[in-house]
Amino acid sequence: MFRKQGRAMETSGGSRRVPPWRGWGPLVLLPAAVLLLTPAAWPRWTFMWLLAGSIYAGCKWLTWRRTPVREAPAWRHAAYLLAWPGLDARAFLSEAPPPEARPSWAEWTGASVKLLLGAALIWGASRLVLPSQELLLGWVGMVGVVLLLHFGSFHLLSCLWRSLGVNARPLMNHPLASESVSEFWGQRWNTAFRDLTHRFLFLPLRARLGPRGALAAGFIFSGVAHDLVISVPAGGGYGWPTLFFVIQAAALLAERSRAGRALGLGSGWRGRLFTFLALALPLCGLFHPPFVLNVAVPFLRALGVPAA
Repeated sequence: MFRKQGRAMETSGGSRRVPPWRGWGPLVLLPAAVLLLTPAAWPRWTFMWLLAGSIYAGCKWLTWRRTPVREAPAWRHAAYLLAWPGLDARAFLSEAPPPEARPSWAEWTGASVKLLLGAALIWGASRLVLPSQELLLGWVGMVGVVLLLHFGSFHLLSCLWRSLGVNARPLMNHPLASESVSEFWGQRWNTAFRDLTHRFLFLPLRARLGPRGALAAGFIFSGVAHDLVISVPAGGGYGWPTLFFVIQAAALLAERSRAGRALGLGSGWRGRLFTFLALALPLCGLFHPPFVLNVAVPFLRALGVPAA
């Protein structure tokens, strides 16, 4: 069953199976070039965005090269590569959204409000933070950036593409509604990264490591990737992002265990509480103080947030 699914993912319309090496080059070479060639005198936030952008570009190229949808018009390929942050190439290139997924005016309005709220946090609320409270300033700014980009701009892009008949699911699917850690990471938070890891890590590793081993490997990979983008530019806090994702894997396995099911950790109010605690308590390890102070705060200054 697994092998049939794998072949189906890598072929289209009876075409030959995609060679296993295809598409991986940029994902290796682009981040390596940033790590080796970025001048040490450049701001750390510039280094962070270059590194994150190079990894994203490599992932985008990988999903595109390994999804041979030849019947899609050229403009749709270009739009996937340049004008959509998601990583589900097959859905974007060859599928139409179901009728109930067409964006309503309420959805357009909600996405616009989230974008404006993010901007208000970055250029408004952050100005109210005292100069001595730089950690708080960094967190206010980071929340603003996530609202501005992931919940606002990217959601508006999703609305635009779905209104044009392209299947571009929102990357954020009401994460605060999650009743379990599994639901949060598997269905609601940053579905682009979930699509990537599920396709290129979980499915290939499941046959060798089993579902639990593949799941743990996926979370460890996520931790290492975040350490690369967060800790390396910050010059400190190494290992804390990886530990955060190890805790997430442990929480997910705990809620699926016999004891977790008996306690109701995967649904209802107990599930919501367990999910909140599993995510919130170790969050300062993901975005640790070296990152906040050395990357996030200087980035906010570059955006025009004054020091006083």
